[in-house]
Amino acid sequence: MSRIGINGAAGRMGRAVMGMLLARGHSIAFAFDAPSTPVIGTDAGALVNRGPMGVTVSAIDGSALAGADGIIDFSSPAASELALAAARAHSVPIVVGTTGLSDSGMRLIDDAARDIPVLFSPNMAMGVNLLFKLAETAARVLGPGFDVEIVEAHHRMKKDAPSGTAKRLVEVIKNASPALANAPEISGREGITGERSDAEIGVLAMRGGSIVGDHTVHFIGMEERIELTHRAVSRDVLARGAVVAMEFLIGKKPGRYGMYDVLGL
Repeated sequence: MSRIGINGAAGRMGRAVMGMLLARGHSIAFAFDAPSTPVIGTDAGALVNRGPMGVTVSAIDGSALAGADGIIDFSSPAASELALAAARAHSVPIVVGTTGLSDSGMRLIDDAARDIPVLFSPNMAMGVNLLFKLAETAARVLGPGFDVEIVEAHHRMKKDAPSGTAKRLVEVIKNASPALANAPEISGREGITGERSDAEIGVLAMRGGSIVGDHTVHFIGMEERIELTHRAVSRDVLARGAVVAMEFLIGKKPGRYGMYDVLGL
């Protein structure tokens, strides 16, 4: 099987991805995290409740990519940019699951894709990517007669809002519905707001407890309503999707890929 490295190894997703890699027969090539992370210098096996693996958690070190088959990134926007640069320099495929990337960070993904295979998705769960396709179809078929509202919910520790998945839902809906192509996103309503316009998309974020990730797209007509919902009850669904994406990416030509490619959509 393959030797895969992790960037953001000490985070919730990093640990879940490492566990999934091992469960699917891969080995851990390296484990990167921020220099201030308390586990720097310890064996990565401790992060997944295993014995020593001979892989020390360290800050990003490009030389560690030599001989690796790929890198999966669930870190921070700044750390993700460093991982992209290292992957590009060492011709290693990279799967990026980090959210909250700036426009410059997204441009770095496109730049890297000229030289290496890069797969970016704000949500690696296979079911969520099917949700994207269903939302795209609904927006195209239902048209401007239906108002669109998106509600997402995540754990209290999540740092960005709305979620990258909610932003992607907005993107696919705008691309599918010409009437909403330039619609503003309304993140909250308070006071005397006046009537809802036809050309707006509501995007509402909930934060609390240990919610892994819930997303619902409401298509609301005058006499009927369609709701498309995905709920993740474990990070394993996200980790499994990321590992399957990495398995897909290995051996591919340079370019930018997405989960639609993985799923054959």
